[in-house]
Amino acid sequence: MIIGILKEQADNRVALVPKTLKKFNVEYIEFRIEKGAGLLASYPDEKYEKYATVSDRESVLKHSDILVTINPISEKELQLIKKGALLVAIFSPFNNSELIAQIKEAGLQASSLDMIPRTTIAQTMDILSSMASIAGYRAVLLAAMESPGFFPMMITAAGSIKPSKVLVLGAGVAGLQAIATARRLGAIVEAFDVRAAAQEEVESLGAKFVEVPGAIDKRDAGGYAVEQTAEFIERQQQEVQKRAASSDVVITTAQILGKKAPVLLTKETVEKMKPGTIVIDLAASSGGNCELSEPGKTVNHKGVKIIGNSNLASEMPRDASFFYSNNVASYLKLLIKDGQLHLDFNNEIIEKTILTKS
Repeated sequence: MIIGILKEQADNRVALVPKTLKKFNVEYIEFRIEKGAGLLASYPDEKYEKYATVSDRESVLKHSDILVTINPISEKELQLIKKGALLVAIFSPFNNSELIAQIKEAGLQASSLDMIPRTTIAQTMDILSSMASIAGYRAVLLAAMESPGFFPMMITAAGSIKPSKVLVLGAGVAGLQAIATARRLGAIVEAFDVRAAAQEEVESLGAKFVEVPGAIDKRDAGGYAVEQTAEFIERQQQEVQKRAASSDVVITTAQILGKKAPVLLTKETVEKMKPGTIVIDLAASSGGNCELSEPGKTVNHKGVKIIGNSNLASEMPRDASFFYSNNVASYLKLLIKDGQLHLDFNNEIIEKTILTKS
């Protein structure tokens, strides 16, 4: 069996790193990697040569039985892949139904890693949690760099500076990492989440939990937010507006599986925020938690800077690739038996991730 690794077209990460490849049984598996695939993640070709054949892109596409990437490849390149091959990537199937149809039409199979159930047994494969943790960390560093003021309290001969106030909206993996990082930098942190279970985690990190009564709380939502009633949304926005108006940094992370991200910061709220406030919207690619967010862009609205970046993990490519690679390896070992693809659809993880069958 040949497992292929491609160079990402708009991402600094690589799907599999050399240290992970040596964990596989080389008696049954051959790896082929596109030349330069790991270069931007600090994994040069010579690091792969002991475990993989370094090839041109077309060769990897044509010969692979399993093709592993982070982002989906183009429709044009689907025609180069042999029938029956399995594509493993983050397909976001709820937003990319047309692409999934094209893969099926090409006679290929697709496995979407973002559909891995967020259960205890699947923790080692959970790429969403791995990447969210990096994004939460990076979001705080980005906010600290963009902010016109210090994060910690500063007492000097030239005067004293109060610590920055950071508001984190959504206390899932990304939010909790953002809270922990902001606290380490000396900020005062408040956090909001519709899940009541998040309160204990938020407070254990030294932040204040902002509670809005009446939220719908589904424990089986896999760490995602769930849709709320109109009455709750109105109360939520009032409370968020009050907190955001006095914050120096707002980091938003709330997403709903398969649907547009909930708007937590309206235009009206942004206009009540102080000039110099930084908003980092990690949900920008799925519609944005801020009404004024634009995916991949920075918007300056009346002195408030809104950064719509949902791909912060790519900005820490070495360690993000290492995490992603380990997640992928755990997943592939579930699919491969003695060098053959073995899809047991009685297994919940396989059943939920395989989107098409050849």
